[in-house]
Amino acid sequence: MQLRIGGLTPLTTIDFPGHLAAVVFCQGCAWRCPYCHNPHLLPIDHGGEDWPMLQAFLEPRRGLLDGVVFSGGEPLFQSGLADAMEGVKSMGFKVALHTAGTHPGRLQRLLPLLDWVGLDIKRSFEHYPQLTGVSGSGAKAEESLALLLESGIAYEVRTTVDPHFFSHETLLELAKELAGFGVTHYVLQPCRPVGDANHPNPVENAVFFRDTALLGQLERMFPSFIVRTVS
Repeated sequence: MQLRIGGLTPLTTIDFPGHLAAVVFCQGCAWRCPYCHNPHLLPIDHGGEDWPMLQAFLEPRRGLLDGVVFSGGEPLFQSGLADAMEGVKSMGFKVALHTAGTHPGRLQRLLPLLDWVGLDIKRSFEHYPQLTGVSGSGAKAEESLALLLESGIAYEVRTTVDPHFFSHETLLELAKELAGFGVTHYVLQPCRPVGDANHPNPVENAVFFRDTALLGQLERMFPSFIVRTVS
C-alpha cells in the first residue's frame, strides 16, 4: 500500500479525545494556508513504502494504545490511506482522522473505518480561496462537513484563528454558518507560530482569546464549545 509518513508521535492523550493514541503525520497537501504549522509536510517524498515501518511500530503496542490518529499535512491527499486504516483496524486499534476535508469523495469512503474525526474549518466557505490559494476549496470543505455530520461519527469541528485573516465580525459570521449547518462540537485554537515573520505574535493571538464577550457569544451557539490553548 502507498503510505508516505513525515513524522510519528508515539503517544498522545489530546489528539483523539478519551483515548491513548499514536499520531501518524502523513505527507502532502494541495492547499497552501499561510499559517500552516507543518509546512515541511506539504510536499511528498516519493521514496520507499512506510507501511512496514508503521506496522512494526504498532505491533508491540497492541493492548497498550487505544488508537491511531492520521494527521498531516493532509491525510486525504494520499490515495493509500484507506488501505492503511484497514491495516490499523485489523491490528485492533481504533482510527481517528485530522483533516481539512480537501477530498470529500475520499472522506466518504473512509467514514465506515473511522471512530473520530477532527475537521478543520478555516473560515466562511466563500472566502476559502483567499486562504488556501485553491479555487473551489470552500465547496470541498463544505461537502466534507455535510458528509461528516450526516455520518453520525464522533467529531469536533475546529478553527485556527489567525488574526491576519479574522476579525471579531468574521469569526462570528463563521460560527453562525457552522451552527446553522448543525455543528454541535466546536473548538477554537490560536495560530501557532513556526518562525515565519508572517505569523501572528502571542499578543495578536490573544486578542480573540481574552475577549470574554466574544467567547460568550460563541459558547451560546454550540452545545459543546472549547477554547484550546497551544503551549
